[in-house]
Formats: sequence, structure tokens, C-alpha cells
Amino acid sequence: SQKKYPIEFRYLAVFMAGFAVVIFMFLGSAQRFSTRPEPCTYDPARMCRPALANATFSMIAFLLGALTSVMSGYLGMRVATFANARTALEARRGVRRAFVVAFRSGAAMGFLLASSALFVLYVAINLFGVYYGDDWGGLYESITGYGLGGSSMALFGRVGGGIYTKAADVGADLVGKVERNIPEDDPRNPAVIADNVGDNVGDIAGMGSDLFGSYAESSCAALFVASISSFGTEHNFAAMMYPLLISAMGIVVCLATTVVATDVAEVKTVEEIGPALKRQILISTVLMTVGIAIVSFLVLPHSFTLFDFGRRKLVKNWYLFICVSAGLWAGLVIGYVTEYFTSNAYRPVQAVANSCRTGAATNVIFGLAVGYKSVIVPIFAIATAIYASFRLAAMYGIALAALGMLSTIATGLSIDAYGPISDNAGGIAEMSGMPHVVRERTDALDAAGNTTAAIGKGFAIGSAALVSLALFGAYVSRAGVAAVDVLSPRVFAGLLVGAMLPYWFSAMTMRSVGSAALAMVEEVRRQFDSIPGLMEGTAKPDYATCVKISTDASLKKMLAPGALVMLSPLVAGTLFGTETLAGLLAGALVSGVQVAISASNSGGAWDNAKKYIEAGASAEARALGPKGSDAHKAAVIGDTIGDPLKDTSGPSLNILIKLMAVEALVFAPFFAAHGGLIFKHL
Repeated sequence: SQKKYPIEFRYLAVFMAGFAVVIFMFLGSAQRFSTRPEPCTYDPARMCRPALANATFSMIAFLLGALTSVMSGYLGMRVATFANARTALEARRGVRRAFVVAFRSGAAMGFLLASSALFVLYVAINLFGVYYGDDWGGLYESITGYGLGGSSMALFGRVGGGIYTKAADVGADLVGKVERNIPEDDPRNPAVIADNVGDNVGDIAGMGSDLFGSYAESSCAALFVASISSFGTEHNFAAMMYPLLISAMGIVVCLATTVVATDVAEVKTVEEIGPALKRQILISTVLMTVGIAIVSFLVLPHSFTLFDFGRRKLVKNWYLFICVSAGLWAGLVIGYVTEYFTSNAYRPVQAVANSCRTGAATNVIFGLAVGYKSVIVPIFAIATAIYASFRLAAMYGIALAALGMLSTIATGLSIDAYGPISDNAGGIAEMSGMPHVVRERTDALDAAGNTTAAIGKGFAIGSAALVSLALFGAYVSRAGVAAVDVLSPRVFAGLLVGAMLPYWFSAMTMRSVGSAALAMVEEVRRQFDSIPGLMEGTAKPDYATCVKISTDASLKKMLAPGALVMLSPLVAGTLFGTETLAGLLAGALVSGVQVAISASNSGGAWDNAKKYIEAGASAEARALGPKGSDAHKAAVIGDTIGDPLKDTSGPSLNILIKLMAVEALVFAPFFAAHGGLIFKHL
């Protein structure tokens, strides 16, 4: 995984340099690269910094966000690679010690990402402020580039990492488990190294960059909206920093929550692993509610003014407490609903496993039904949080709701990264020939980790919906769109195309995984057929060729989906104007959230249905097994179908809707000045 990253760095470095130039040229040309002070957008009586300054500082913020995102993923991967082996070693002594190592390693990544994101953003605000002075509108408009940089790197990390890991995973499972009937992570399987490397690349580095992007964008959206409120006009710096103080309080709360899992309520048996991880979400949510109240009533003035699409809205400090809390508790609801639909402790996954009695077709049908049904409650939770937040504090409230959902990001990352760490510990135990009891313990850790990973994806998707809506509101305000009327043909055309984009994007990523997995399956079959003694364990497989297949596929095939996401807002805004782009963003948001949740949860249900049969923890599960039975093979096929859904397409869709929205906001001055080239002549 560390060898793959320098290669990917070169690709990303070229993209960062090229897109930084695009930002500078587009924003600079909005006012013909003027170096003279301009009338302020929201207060024309005052003079603000020139357009060239906005272009320059937006470009610098983009580079800062991109570098921080890449480093977050890379450092998280470094932590995970050290933790994998240590977890396997501690599993020899019992479940408790292995759990503590895996969880603390995930926590190290969580706190690293949350603190570095907060630190870099705060430093950037203060450094940019030296030039901007009292022009807070221009300062925080340029800071939005930080969120754009974070999400653009997250897109490539999620897509590239997802293609890498799922190509190897599908190839290893189809040939190893179904055709050759050998255990998972068996060293005789040529794809096993690529599979374990992929867990670090996709589930650690990609996931870290993804949640960093959500955090950066929600913070930037809240700061930008606040800058044109009475916070900005009165230059109340403490109140202006309210979003960052909420995140800082979240780090303190998550630190206390982590101590509960590792030192206060220790895990001693396998049955206690899942409840211990679930408690982390609940405890952090309860403590964070208290923390939000403390920050809200100490930092904010009793009442202040927000701009709500040209109207002034009087807001009280307790309104913002409710907004942040609404997002926080909506995240808890999403987490628990996701767990219900993806954990094999509940009926939905058990029903999927039971459907394997009649083959892979019924397994696939039941899994799709579970994914579709799992969308209902999270959407109601998100809709409720949006309505309450908007009524109380307009778009600023929605941005704060997104920040509230991400305020416990350190705990979310802890339980999310715990999963792939435990998974790779099991792979190390199997490949190094450790006693079977060690593999049983790591499998127990991994089974709980699959559910927590699904919960983490639910948080990421839910927060993406709130972040995108907040950015959408900021874009509409900055671009000067008076109203988004769906009856307007320009808006409705954009709405339809935007709703189509998640399907186009999913088709590209799924096909990329499929073609890479096809090459992987053929290579694994070739080695089993052509290397004498491989099946008997007397010969060593060619791991390097399989690693190369995944690496090449991830680097080459991440470019087209990335280009689709990055170019869509630019093309729509430049050629068709601000109203059509508003429709495009709305369509992508509404469609993308539904597809992302159903894809992630279907994949999680199929994965845990397979593990339910393999574990044989109940009479029903034992009747379906053992490993190698027809029902188990049907479950493996379902799992391989779900792999690209839950680890490539689904998680990447939340980046699609966030990235398009923040890109539209960053380029809003250009679109307002020069957009709509085609509609100007129609």
C-alpha cells in the first residue's frame, strides 16, 4: 500500500497543479484580473479586496485542503499498517487485548484527522486575515477553496482505493472460496496480498480523506454564511469561530468517550464487542449535546442577524444549539438504523442469509430489498434535521446541522478504522499460520467491524446531504440566483441531468471494478492451473502480478469518474448558467443520497449474511453451513456483488454531491459574471 501511494501522489500532484491554475484563471477572469478594490458583494457601500486576490487565495486554500486530505489518508494508513500486526499478536492473548489495540489504533487515526483538519483551517483563516483585514466576506469566500481541495482528493482516494481493494477482494473470493474451496486469506491464493493491501488503501486512506472532506466543507459552508451575517459586519471573532469551537469541543468529548471503551467498560468476551462499539456512538452523542450547549451559550451573543436569501432573520443563540443538536442526533438515528439493516444480529441480514438456501439469485433479490428499505428512516431523519435547522437559522442552521453530525468525527473514525484493522489482523493470522483460535478471535473483531464500517458510511452520506444543501444555499446566494423555480425549463433540465449523474458515476465505478476483477480472476485461475504444487502449498504464488493488476486498475480507472464529477459543474455553469447549475446540484443531491444509502447497506447486508453462515452462531446458521456448502457459495456470490456497491460506488457518491456543490460555490463569481454562454443565444 505504501508503494502504491507514491505512484498515486504523482497523479494527484499533476491534478492539483492543473486545477489550481483553473481556479486562478476562472476566478481572476470574473473581473478581468482587476487589482483595484471592488464594491463588496453584500454591502456595495464598502470597498473590498480585488477579484485577483480572491483568485489567488482561493487557489492557495485549495492546495492546502488537498495536501491536508492526502496527508490525512496517508498517515492513517501508516497507523493501520503498524496496528494490523500488533492486533494479530495480541489476539494470541485474548479478545480483550486485541480489541484495545485495534480500537486505540483507530482512535489514533480519528484524532489525527480531526485535529489536523481543524488546525490547518484555523491557521489558514488567521494567515489570510493578515491581508484581508476587515473584509471578512472576501476572506471566508476564499477559504471555501479549502473544502474543494479536501473533497477533490477524497474523490480520487475513495474511487481509486475502492477499485483497488474490490478488484482484489472479488478475485480472491470467487476463485479461492467458490472454485477452490480454500479459506479466506489463505496464503496459497495469489490475490490475498492485494486484498489485504486494498483494505488499507480503500477503507483507511480513502475513508479518512472522505470524512476530512465532509468536515472541511461543512466548516467552510458555515463560515461563509456567517461572514455575511451580523457576525461579519460587527467583526465578532469569537462568534465567527463558533463552527470551529464546536469541532474542538468534539475532540474533547471523543477523548473522554474513548477512555470509556478501553479503560472503564472493558471488553472481555466476543459478545461484548458489538455493544461496546455501539456505546461509543451513544456516549459521544450525549456528551456532545452538553458540549454544544456550553459552547453555544458562552460564545454566541444572545441574538444576532442572518441573511436569508436577501431577508434579514433574527436568530437567538439557543436556536443554533438546536440546529447543531438536530444534526448530531440525526446522525445517531442513521447509525442505529444502518446497524439494524447490516448487522447479522437482526432479522434483515438473517433473512438475507436464509434466502441463500435457494441460491444466489434469491440472495441478491433479498439484499437489494434490504438496501432499498434501509433508505426510509435515514431520509426522514435528514429531512427533519433540515426543516428544523432551516426554520430556526436558515442556511447557516443547515451548515451547523452538518457540522453537528460530524462533531464526533474522531469517534466515528475510531470505530470505522477499527474494522479494516481487525480484518487485516485476521489475514496476517491466516497467512502466518497462527493457531486457529487466533483467527476465530480476529474474525469476531472483524464481524463487529463490518457493521461499524457501515455505520461510518451512513454518517458520511447523511452529513454529505446536509453539507451539500448548505453549500447549495451559499452558492445560490453568491451567484445571485433570486429563486430556484423547478417550473423553469432551465432549472428543470438541470434537475433531470443532475439526478442522472449518480447513476452515470456508479456505472463507471462498477464497470471499473468489474473489468479489474475479471483480470484478477483470470490471473488467479492461471496461477492455480499453471504453477505446480500451488494448491498443495509446496509452491509460492506470484503475489506481485495480482498487486500490479489492482494498482494499474485503480490509477487508470479513477480518472474518468473523477473527470465526470469535476467537469459537470464547470460545464453546466459556463455553458448554461447559474440557474441550470442550481438545478443540476439539486438533482444530484436528491438522487445521490438515495442511491448511496441503498448501495452501501445492500453491500453490508450481503457481507454480514456471508459471515453469519460462516460463524454458525445459531441453529439456523449451522443449517445453512458449513463453509463450502451451496448456501455459503451463494452468500459469497452476493458478497462479491455487494463489495463494489458498499466500498466503491456507495461511499464515492457522497463525495460526488459534496464536491459538485463546493465547486459551484468556489466558481460562483465566474458563473455569475460570464456563465450561460449557450442560453444567452437561445
